[in-house]
Amino acid sequence: MTTPRILIIAGSDSGGGAGIQADIKTVTMLGGHAMTAITAITAQNTMGVQAVMPVPADIVVAQIASCVSDIGVDAVKIGMIGSAETAHAVADALEGLGVPIVFDPVMVATSGAALADADTIAAFDRLMRLATLVTPNVPELAALSPPVRFELVEGHTSGDASGARASTGSARTGGRAEMLAAITGTAILAKGGHGDSDTLTDRLVGPAGEIARWDSPRIATRHTHGTGCTLASAIATELARGAPLPHAIERARAFVRLAMLGAPGFGGGHGPMGHQTVRLDGPRPAPTPNQITLPLIDFAASAAFCEALGLTRIVDAAPRYARFESEGGVTLSIEAADEMPHGPMLYFECDDLDATVAALRALGATVGDPVDQRWGWREARTRDPAGNALCLYQSGEARRFPAWRIA
Repeated sequence: MTTPRILIIAGSDSGGGAGIQADIKTVTMLGGHAMTAITAITAQNTMGVQAVMPVPADIVVAQIASCVSDIGVDAVKIGMIGSAETAHAVADALEGLGVPIVFDPVMVATSGAALADADTIAAFDRLMRLATLVTPNVPELAALSPPVRFELVEGHTSGDASGARASTGSARTGGRAEMLAAITGTAILAKGGHGDSDTLTDRLVGPAGEIARWDSPRIATRHTHGTGCTLASAIATELARGAPLPHAIERARAFVRLAMLGAPGFGGGHGPMGHQTVRLDGPRPAPTPNQITLPLIDFAASAAFCEALGLTRIVDAAPRYARFESEGGVTLSIEAADEMPHGPMLYFECDDLDATVAALRALGATVGDPVDQRWGWREARTRDPAGNALCLYQSGEARRFPAWRIA
């Protein structure tokens, strides 16, 4: 498998939660090679931004040229720009590159500190038109869009508001994303993280209207520093692999949520996420064996044995079931033997369960239809040629972070 080469153009975060640091961690954990063109140096931590020093535009361009001319680039992620001059210089450098570009129009840090002035925001127009995808949050979308909400209608041409009408869409982003996509000719991922409802909605909108949307429960945490950087870098990495845009976004969203759930709890403010904890449950292009279930006869004895091996108990439904997590991210369950007539079972997590089932059936394997289980997994059972019991499944966050997790 070819390693995706991702060029990241963004600022440095001394606290390691966002910016270049979050981008590098994301690309690395997703199996890519991260390269950087640093646009600004910041002194910041979980409490806020204490100082910013932009990097001269010619040095930013030199970093880009060094990477492109030797190593090569499969996708670009743009974050904090630093100045209007740098925005135009980056646009000049990227024109004609011919790879996916994901632009996260960073204006304000999670702490509330401004990271782009009015002239820089005005210069974002060129970068948006070059991009494959722009990923604004609610405040950024408001700043980048016309003040009146509009929605694309049949016959509306890019940049012409005369054919638009008032939106009846989302209360926070309705119409603005459609208008921005129409004006720039670029896909817009309108992020809902700054909303206040229990459900977070992200909308993918193209020049012709909404393409897809994703709804997920809001994660109650203060450790959200770097979510936008992480999402954009994850999307860029998946696009570099050749994933369709909606699929790349879906995988990236899963990565961000897992990193939030694995946050280490650092700092007194908006803390960093736990990129390093997204191991075998992150989005993978091929099925990954990451869970095994063993029959138990004596619950206490089996549980003590697992813990003696250094495993952490994360689910406890004694005396019938328990699940343990290893330091490397693999999970092991013990289950009452009368629930497991076929003996031990190895689980393969699949990015596309239906496609995996179809591929095995094409080889002549007998595979059950996927079933939605009450514990949040979608499973299809089969056996390998030697008769070993296997489960193909999708679980997202529910394998390591079920609602009933105890540790």
